[in-house]
Amino acid sequence: MEPISARSMISAAATEAVVASGDGAPRVERRKRLSPAALAVANQKVPPAFSPIVIAGSVRLADFLVIAAVGIALYFALVVRRDGFAWEYIAAILGTTATAVVAFQAADLYEVQLFRGTLKQMTRIISTWSIVFLLFIGASFFAKLGGEVSRLWLGSFFFAGLALLIIERLSVRALVRRWASQGRLDRRTVIVGADANGAKLIEALKAEHADASDIRILGVFDDRNDARSQSTCAGVPKLGKVDDIPEFARRTRVDLVLFALPISAETRILDMLKKLWVLPVDIRLSAHTNKLRFRPRAYSYVGKVPTLDVFEAPITDWDQVIKQVFDRVVGGFILLLAAPVMALVALAIKLDSPGPVLFRQKRFGFNNERIDVLKFRSMYHDQADPTASKVVTRNDPRVTRVGRFIRRTSLDELPQLFNVVFKGNLSLVGPRPHAVQGKLQSQLFDEAVDGYFARHRVKPGITGWAQINGWRGEIDNEEKIQKRVEFDLYYIENWSVLFDLYILLRTPWALLKGENAY
Repeated sequence: MEPISARSMISAAATEAVVASGDGAPRVERRKRLSPAALAVANQKVPPAFSPIVIAGSVRLADFLVIAAVGIALYFALVVRRDGFAWEYIAAILGTTATAVVAFQAADLYEVQLFRGTLKQMTRIISTWSIVFLLFIGASFFAKLGGEVSRLWLGSFFFAGLALLIIERLSVRALVRRWASQGRLDRRTVIVGADANGAKLIEALKAEHADASDIRILGVFDDRNDARSQSTCAGVPKLGKVDDIPEFARRTRVDLVLFALPISAETRILDMLKKLWVLPVDIRLSAHTNKLRFRPRAYSYVGKVPTLDVFEAPITDWDQVIKQVFDRVVGGFILLLAAPVMALVALAIKLDSPGPVLFRQKRFGFNNERIDVLKFRSMYHDQADPTASKVVTRNDPRVTRVGRFIRRTSLDELPQLFNVVFKGNLSLVGPRPHAVQGKLQSQLFDEAVDGYFARHRVKPGITGWAQINGWRGEIDNEEKIQKRVEFDLYYIENWSVLFDLYILLRTPWALLKGENAY
């Protein structure tokens, strides 16, 4: 099968439909109807997921801090008072700590599934910690330093460190078990294919012990209505057709879409991927029934089921943590710097025309979530357009004198820093959040550009790659919205913290140019 990339899917059809009312009233969005079975699943309250990679990394850091802290504390309590301070002890403690973390990794002590257990986890910790100390004693002996190391400190370090590690791991066990019971560690999965292949896949996933698997199968989707597609598949209900998956994934948390179709069904798979790649989920092809075998490195595994990766959710795990911290810290700093300017803009708006200073507008957020975005009011209050059903153009009579200036300089966007710092539904950098009724002439944006909703696979931002490259302001032709989507997709595929920082640093210059902003 030929490799599949996001760029090859740009021509995919948009997955949400819109209709126009026959009486000339503004067009309103129509959400796709789901089956009663799908609605029953989608209406369940689901908490946000916790990343197993972040949990494991946090436990590594906790182990390092606990071991280092107890070693240093005992050194100051038992050795420094008697023999004075020596940096060699600190180096030995940090070396032992690093060795312990590496040894724990080698012993698979950072597997999230292991955190749930007690006996196996504690046995490994005791044995690995003992081996680390034997290595330390052996190294001291061969370096002829055995007589210089305090035996009281060494014994206290071993037993106190072991005790604190056990207490820490019992606390982690309690947390992980609670998160598991809440569904925060589940990989909420939908299966594509309600036939015999789908049944075999579901049975293979169910064969694993509940404590050894994080897969929770929500249901199956299949376009076929003949005998090959069953109303239930291996006890799992059929929730609808493949066309229903985007809407289903926007109403409830879906982490993984797993195709049970054989790789030989290339045409069908490609048609389905064109509908699904716009979602911020992992998409994989199951290889459990395929006779064609690739090298082991080509596979990733869902439990013990071999799969082929097609698309991965962007900005996940530690990348997501780093981006959130970057947004809150840098966003908070920018907000403090911008506060005097924002106060002056608010005063100018109040003196220029009657009405509130701030304006709320419905915008598309992450995964098509509707969010309220704050802006400084730039129009006359009685002519406000909260749905952006009519595009603001050059010399628009609805725009106030102050509004014309703050729109051209993008000062009207500054209140969105509150969205970033306090609400967390915007990022500093990302695809700009378009209004839900944003139009190109008589077409909504998702009608005008294929694959438009793929830009919502990440959280939207105050500024973005498209904006600093001149694609901002009024959208009065098809090229402008196509270029925005193209640049937004490039940003998503190439994200990094340095990329965000580069865009932020270039944003003031892009604003000074003031192109296309009315």
